[in-house]
Amino acid sequence: MILPQHESRGDGPKQARRMASVLEIQDLQVSYRSREGVWSAALAGVSFGLMPGEIIGVLGESGSGKSTLAVSLVRLLPRNGEIIRGAVHFEGKDLLRAKPDELQQIRGRHISLIFQEPSLALHPTLRAGEQVRQVLAAHSSPGKSALNERTRQVFAELFAEDADRISRSYPHQLSGGQRQRVLIAQAIACGPSVVIADEPTASLDSATQMELLAVFRTLRERLGLAMIFITHNPALLSGFADRVLVLYGGQVVECGPAATVLASPRHPYTKALFQ
Repeated sequence: MILPQHESRGDGPKQARRMASVLEIQDLQVSYRSREGVWSAALAGVSFGLMPGEIIGVLGESGSGKSTLAVSLVRLLPRNGEIIRGAVHFEGKDLLRAKPDELQQIRGRHISLIFQEPSLALHPTLRAGEQVRQVLAAHSSPGKSALNERTRQVFAELFAEDADRISRSYPHQLSGGQRQRVLIAQAIACGPSVVIADEPTASLDSATQMELLAVFRTLRERLGLAMIFITHNPALLSGFADRVLVLYGGQVVECGPAATVLASPRHPYTKALFQ
């Protein structure tokens, strides 16, 4: 069953409206196969565009298709997942039809993905700085001195104090918020134009969540990043996202300016998220 999508009216970012999308998702459908060989749809015809410098908040409960959307955009689905149809256009190229070597150059360098749980995403036996250096080395060959300098710059950007100490630390020596910032450091190291953040604050306390939102705002202002920010918590999107897209059962049921969607949701599912 295709659910009706509600377009919430209001004024979006004026600058974004004048520009072409930096990322354009068209009719994206993704399914997973069970051990019994049964296919189930996880995304059913998702379409939206991301403007340069824009933050889109993707809102929905567990099982709504949020994380599937994140990994599908950069083709990192698990083995039992398959993209049935659709297109993901970035700089004139459909990523769903790009060759593996082309896609490898785009991931991390132009489009970065921040995973939800840093304790799983970070290598436990490598220092934080080395993990950022490896991302840089995978996409360029500037020499050891330049790699070290860029790593230092990235850590200084994200850690007001103790940047050198944190760079030399192993993940288990860092707090949850610090580990998440290391993941952000990996994501921005190569200067991408798009960052996809999959529930980056889910495992953090409310104070640390607010600190990370401030970090994302600063990075958007300084670097001009466009961001897809995925969350189950509508409160995080207030005053942060430019637009909100609501996923339910793998379908977009509401999309519009954040202030409008959060203040006056139209779809019953969106309304239920606030109760």
